Amino acid sequence: MENDNDEYTKELNVAVRVVHMACSLCQKVQKQLLFPNNSNQIKSKDDDSLVTVADWGVQATVSWMLSEAFGGQNISIVAEEDVQTLSKPESSSQLGMVVNAVNECLAEAPKFGLKGPNDALGASQVLEAINRCDSTGGPVGRHWVLDPVDGTLGFVRGDQYAIALAMIDDGEVAIGVLGCPNYPVKDDSLIKYSQQCPFMSEMSSREEGCVMYTKKGSGKAWMQPLIHGDKRLEWQNSARTIHVSSIDDPALATFCEPVEKNNSNHSFAAGIANTVGLRKKPLRVYSMVKYAAIARGEAEIYMKFARSGYKEKIWDHAAGVLLVQEAGGVVTDAGGTPLDFSRGIYLEGLDRGIVACSGFKLHEKIIGAVYASWESSNL
Repeated sequence: MENDNDEYTKELNVAVRVVHMACSLCQKVQKQLLFPNNSNQIKSKDDDSLVTVADWGVQATVSWMLSEAFGGQNISIVAEEDVQTLSKPESSSQLGMVVNAVNECLAEAPKFGLKGPNDALGASQVLEAINRCDSTGGPVGRHWVLDPVDGTLGFVRGDQYAIALAMIDDGEVAIGVLGCPNYPVKDDSLIKYSQQCPFMSEMSSREEGCVMYTKKGSGKAWMQPLIHGDKRLEWQNSARTIHVSSIDDPALATFCEPVEKNNSNHSFAAGIANTVGLRKKPLRVYSMVKYAAIARGEAEIYMKFARSGYKEKIWDHAAGVLLVQEAGGVVTDAGGTPLDFSRGIYLEGLDRGIVACSGFKLHEKIIGAVYASWESSNL
């Protein structure tokens, strides 16, 4: 990366190291899910969505580390999880597991070039760190935006998931970091991974995963492999630049979409794909790994058309959108307008859906097809 005087360099440096720590925590928790009778690591929130020890553990870890690095109580963090479920008496065993996971992770901070706490955190301190992430963002000032485990269903199934950390400065995404613990650094690895239908029992033999990151206006994005065992994070030597694919022929393009159908209209996306001339079967991927695949040139298109009433949240997109843009790609809503991260926790004013492409030529074709198809759709 550039010299230390450049804007956002310190913030990006800390953010990347913290996400590496979070990936390590997630990998340990995910391996524990292999063992029978460990379902108590997973809870359902009041909206019936899943939350795990990893979700809370990552949020507490990232919150504590950012607060130490950038000013304690004054820091603004927008994040997905709260302490409501974890604070209930029936969640005491989960809270204990979260505290253990957080302290084990923080103790390894020096391995990632950071300083952890002098003493282990107690339950109240862990809950406080999670609860500190109660900002709603907005158009003024700096706001860190965290999705501690994006794609929790993928996580519990041993499939793709991501740790997503971004920083918004005066309404614009300035830093984007994506940790992808099950996404190997080798080319074409996502397609091969998906074809193998990975099972969690295979995970223990795999040493893979990467962290991708960028900052606004750099025109570059980088990727580092995760570190394993007793290795230390070697900042300068391990990163390489990534760039979007040069493919602009729809017949050759790879198209990503969400796995789950409850908040994404697969049939409308299939119609768009057919209109544009996409020939490959869609690659259905959990989490923001879809953005990562475009940023590093393994896929060319990501489309998501939410069903009526669903509102996109900024933590599901901020880091991935900047990563694609700085790696040379294009991301807008389905009307062709840039996404607005300045209006709180939701992407307000979103026109129909989100379209991310490796280049302008494919993007124009997708947007044109959306306009042509919209009148006859039943969204």
